[in-house]
Amino acid sequence: MQLASRMIHGTLSKGISINFRLATSWHMYSACKAPSWTLKSRRFQMSTVSAVQIDVVPCLKDNYAYLLHDTEAGVTGVIDPSEAKPIIEVLKKKDLDLSFILNTHHHWDHTGGNIDLKRRYNAKVVGPYADKDRIPGIDVALKDGDTWMFGNEKMLVLDTPGHTRGHVCFYFSNLKAIFTGDTLFSLSCGKLFEGTAQQMWTSLSKIMALPDETLVYCGHEYTLSNAEFSLSLEPSNAALQSYYIEVKELRQSGRPTIPTTLGREKACNPFLRVLSDEIRSTVGIPPGADEVQALAAVRARKDKW
Repeated sequence: MQLASRMIHGTLSKGISINFRLATSWHMYSACKAPSWTLKSRRFQMSTVSAVQIDVVPCLKDNYAYLLHDTEAGVTGVIDPSEAKPIIEVLKKKDLDLSFILNTHHHWDHTGGNIDLKRRYNAKVVGPYADKDRIPGIDVALKDGDTWMFGNEKMLVLDTPGHTRGHVCFYFSNLKAIFTGDTLFSLSCGKLFEGTAQQMWTSLSKIMALPDETLVYCGHEYTLSNAEFSLSLEPSNAALQSYYIEVKELRQSGRPTIPTTLGREKACNPFLRVLSDEIRSTVGIPPGADEVQALAAVRARKDKW
């Protein structure tokens, strides 16, 4: 196993290189079926000319894997494959090979496809160093602050424990995109299975420091339920009311709500809005409580929702 620590410049020692650019549209694939629609209505305009297609691949009940294909370099990767079959079907449909498997954390619903995909395509598995003993088939282990050069694009690894102790997010600054796994969802955050509220707040604060236009690709389609919970805490939030309408329309037509934007999450996500007077009043958070205490209270309420 190759443990890639503090790789600030260059490609991997074996010459593995990939170039990421952002697609101008997103596609969703149903398992074992041809693409059912193209998400043209939610196109995000970026300053970078696109060479990478990002495909949303539904897995299991509500997971999302993300297939990234560099049309210039001919390199393809998948982020958090819950299972192999839907990924294989999309690769066949698009006549693509698979070079990389990237995991944000060790949970089975994010790594379940690792071994089958690795064996079938001889793909390299990339994941968090802190979870290297729990990521099936890991080849490349990255630490907080490591950068991995994919051609002309740089991927920054952010250590984001809370949901699990070894969780990471993958941030592409030039693409203005972050893959957050189960740390940040649209209108929620991950359950604290292995971490603390302090760790989760620190992790969310790292993400919140990124530009508002950052596209957020998370691991699950929870947004409709999250929106209903969020409105129960902050019903007077006009931005949240508007987003709820959009989310309902998207889900009623069978379309994903992802990607969202960080700016929208800052305006609507109660876990990023723990200083809101309305949220604090609804939840019963004491006036002197800090952000960590407030987040813990909101998370406890969500766990019972």
